[in-house]
Amino acid sequence: MPLSQALLPEFDREMELTRKTLERVPEAQWDWAPHAKSMKMGALATHIAALASWAVATIGQDQLDLAPPGAPPQKPPVTHNGAELLALFDKNAAAARDSIAGASDEQLMRNWSLLMGGKALMTMPRTAVLRGFVISHIIHHRAQLGVYLRLLDLPVPSVYGPSADEGRIGG
Repeated sequence: MPLSQALLPEFDREMELTRKTLERVPEAQWDWAPHAKSMKMGALATHIAALASWAVATIGQDQLDLAPPGAPPQKPPVTHNGAELLALFDKNAAAARDSIAGASDEQLMRNWSLLMGGKALMTMPRTAVLRGFVISHIIHHRAQLGVYLRLLDLPVPSVYGPSADEGRIGG
């Protein structure tokens, strides 16, 4: 089985669960944060929605420089409401899925680097980047968003098991 076909079921499931969580972000709480050092809810949700796009960059480029020398640093996207958030997520998840599905084993085993100011922060095979820095990164921030929802006494979706708000698993 090609590596891309091994990655896609996990990717698809995590994107389904992520969208379900993003759908719960209330526009009235867009600027809420649980602590002064925490991201605001809208910014966190937008970061999650944008992270799938890293799969496209991982597969299509040999590196990504977050602050390229002599150029302005990468700016994260901004959303202002749920419709913009879900549109961004859907666009990025679909493009990521297409990139993964079209990648060869040889391509997925080649190294990819994340740079900051021209200096490598990490270099790993693309498969490791997809699993660890794209999928797991989304899962990490999705869990943070679940805590935000709980602190606001909003329903937390079931993900890997029932939540206190939903008795069914993943549904």
